[in-house]
Order: sequence, then structure tokens, then C-alpha cells
Amino acid sequence: MKNKFTEKPKKLFWILSYKSLIIAILFVLLTSAAIFTVTYSTLQHTLRSNVVYQALSNYKAQSLFYFMHTENHHFSHAFEEDFSPPPLSSVALQLATNIRVADTRSLFGSELPGFSIFDSHILLAGEGTDYTTIPHESAPPLESISGERDLDPAESKTYEESKKQSQTQAKQSTGDRKVVYIYHTHSWESYFPLLGMQGEANENKAVDNKTNITLVGQMLGMELKADGIGSEVDTTNMTQKLNEKGWGTGRAYTMSRSVVETALQQNKDVDYLIDIHRDSLRQEKTTAAINGKSYAKMMIVLGEANPKFDENVKMAKAIHEKLEEKYPGLSRGVLSKKKTSGNNGLYNQDLSDRSILIEVGGVDNNMEELTNTVKAFSDVFSEYYWQAEKVNAQ
Repeated sequence: MKNKFTEKPKKLFWILSYKSLIIAILFVLLTSAAIFTVTYSTLQHTLRSNVVYQALSNYKAQSLFYFMHTENHHFSHAFEEDFSPPPLSSVALQLATNIRVADTRSLFGSELPGFSIFDSHILLAGEGTDYTTIPHESAPPLESISGERDLDPAESKTYEESKKQSQTQAKQSTGDRKVVYIYHTHSWESYFPLLGMQGEANENKAVDNKTNITLVGQMLGMELKADGIGSEVDTTNMTQKLNEKGWGTGRAYTMSRSVVETALQQNKDVDYLIDIHRDSLRQEKTTAAINGKSYAKMMIVLGEANPKFDENVKMAKAIHEKLEEKYPGLSRGVLSKKKTSGNNGLYNQDLSDRSILIEVGGVDNNMEELTNTVKAFSDVFSEYYWQAEKVNAQ
């Protein structure tokens, strides 16, 4: 015979259990909905193609094909003979924690002060390029940039000779149209040989308000003209402009942005923007010997915060590959940088979908090496430009 006094607690227990289960389910559903809503609203602003590109760039294309081939075996034809799939444990770790086993920056990057300046991605690596040799922004205090030296006599002779060699007649021309705008956000960046300071140990002293990176820009303008491409070269003294505003070097890109915007308003023919810089690395990492000539190695830098990032990547990739083909070892590759406390991450490249920043040489490169590089870059850029014009005309 059933005890009615023991049945009631059992019924009460099951009722409470069901209620608890329903409450738990509702809690999970509501929490999931809240997380989805917040995530969706965030992704609406941040999920751009460059974000997806960065997420997938950590894996080789073959690794992605490997996971896809489990559903479609035709993708297996993309595998190389020595291909091996990525370890599932490392993939799971990255998905769960965003820590990449092969990249220690992902472990220490958010913990060590100042480490964020290395938060960059090598999209295409040139010879000798790794994360220990990438450019990083480290402009000196504005008050330390006060010199106005004359160009070293020996370097000046090389410079004048290069100007004479640039006076050739091109087969095709943009006519009166100036389609390339060349500028220098860090106009104070210079080279020790140009300043007559060979052997100087402190790379931060390679700065000057007169003899500086603008000479490289002027040479590029002359070479492009010889190749039939009209350009405008801005030689604004950024040190002076920043001083007038009471700004530090950290706001140099804001200053150069106003210069570029004014130029674009005044000249509607401008299609390409090139911001020329100088890296702070020493000679052994910024110099290449190609066919018996010495060159200042160069690197293309792109900002990941730029909404036109994809278009600029295509242009940078095409130029890098052509440099590799015609001048192997000259290009250090293509680097993209996030917007962090140590990186601008935009570089005014949102002003045009044909905008790049190039690092030309390092503090120890001389005028001959810079001249050879400018001629090589102009040769490749001109080929790229005229090919693009043919495509656009079709």
C-alpha cells in the first residue's frame, strides 16, 4: 500500500525539478540571445573583408583546402606532395584563446607594454624579411629635429648626375596631367651618408629639416616624368608645420592628411598616392646587391584600419611581385599594420584605393643606392601604371 505522505514530496520534487529545468533552459536561451545581439551589432561595424583576410591569413591556403576536402574531395588536388594538415590541437587552441603556437606575439602581445608595435602582418615576405626586421614607428621628439645641413658634396655629385640621366623622352605620356602625388609624412627622416655622418651609431640622429627623404621623392618624380607619368612632389617641412600647431611627431599623419586632402581638392587628376619613408634599420638589412649594383631595399606598408585595404593590397602585391621578377632581392615585401597605441594603422590610405607607403632603405644607405632603387621602383611602377591604363580603357 502506497504511503500518501511519501508521494507528495516526490511529486513536489519532480515539479520543482521541471521548473528548474525550464528556468535553466530559458536562462540559456536569453543569455545566448543577448550574446548574439551584442556580437551581431559589433560585427556590423567590424566584420569587413580585411578582418576575414587577417583571420584566414594565419593558415596556408592548403590548410583551408584540407578541411574543405573532407566534404569535396576535388580540393585534394591543391595539396603539395609534402603537405601535412595543421595539428588539430593548435587549431583548437587558436580558436579558443587566439594564441598561435608558432607566433609568440600572440601570447605576450597584450601583456607587455610597447609590444603592440610589432602587431603587424607580413602579407608577402621578401628576402631576409621576418618579424625581427619589420619597420616600426619610432619618431624622435620634435625638439631634437632642428638641423638644416647641406647635402654632403660627394653625395650631391651623385644626385646631380642622376637628375641628368632622368631627362629622357618617354614613348607614352600623361601629358599635362599629374596623376601621382608623392609626399613625406616624416619629412625629417634622412640618411647618414647624405649628412656626412657615416659611422654614426645612433640611428635616431639621422634626421634633418633640409637634407632628407624629400630628395628621394624628388628623384622619383623625375624618374616618373622620364617614364611619361606626371607627378606632383610635396616637400612640406613637417617639423615646421607640427611646431606651428604645437603638435608632436605622433600627429604627423594628421598633418600630412590635411596636405594630401588639399592637393586632392586642387588636382582632380591624382590617381595614386605614395608616402615615402626611411627605415631605421642598419645597412646589412637594408642593402641588396643586384647584377653588380648596390640598392637600398624597400618595403611596402599598408594600414589595416583602411576600409580600402583590399584594393591597396592588390596594388602592393602586383608591385612587389614585379620587383621580385625584375630586381630579385630589392623588395622586402608587403607589411600590414593594425591600429594600436604604437601604430597609426591607417596612413591616410583611405583617401585613395591606390595608395601605398614605401620604406626606402635605412639610415646607412647612400645616394647611389637610393638612386638605383628609385629608378627600379619607377620602372616597375610605370609598367604597372600603363598596364592598368590599358585595362581601364577597355
